[in-house]
Amino acid sequence: MLRYVFVLAPVFASIGCLQHEGGEHINGAVSVAAGQPAADATTVNGAVDVAADAVVKEAGTINGAITLGDRAMADSASTVNGAIKVGAGARVGGDVSTVNGAITLQKGADVKGRLENVNGHITLDAAHVGGGIETMQGDVTVGAGSQVGGGVTVKKSKGISLSFSDKVPVIVVGPGASVRGPLRFEREVKLYVSDRATIGVVTGATPIPFAGDKPPG
Repeated sequence: MLRYVFVLAPVFASIGCLQHEGGEHINGAVSVAAGQPAADATTVNGAVDVAADAVVKEAGTINGAITLGDRAMADSASTVNGAIKVGAGARVGGDVSTVNGAITLQKGADVKGRLENVNGHITLDAAHVGGGIETMQGDVTVGAGSQVGGGVTVKKSKGISLSFSDKVPVIVVGPGASVRGPLRFEREVKLYVSDRATIGVVTGATPIPFAGDKPPG
């Protein structure tokens, strides 16, 4: 379950744009090349870039994006302010989470745990998620051929004041896609479901069926 805790990252005296190779760092981007021993790839202020075919344990940052290259492997991936991209054929053994940022799974990507965010588009392109999808403000696209276990949940805000709180999330389940488990909506959403998709029980919304590759509009 998402933990809505907004933490201000510490401000350090030296904020450099440094590039590091793997390991744990405070400031600067972290990059991991294929063939390096598996280790944590973490920083506070900076991006984490895991190259194609590389293997890491935790991929984590607070202020920065995370990119897992094609066929890369990680135990988990998490950030607070930043997008996360899981490349084609990449695998994550646990959860993928951000607070403010998009999450994108490219073709053949496999996340065993959950996808979680508060704000930002979650997109699956013929990808697999084992532990469900949860968001508060984000749109969700379960693209053609994608498979989701554990359902989809859109939570309502619990006393959190967000400038984008009036936005109605759009949830799309594309042709040939499958969502196993409940689809639970605690706030208003627009739910579009392909006539060639398979979904679980829906509560809190009325599915809008569509034909073709994309919903109208």
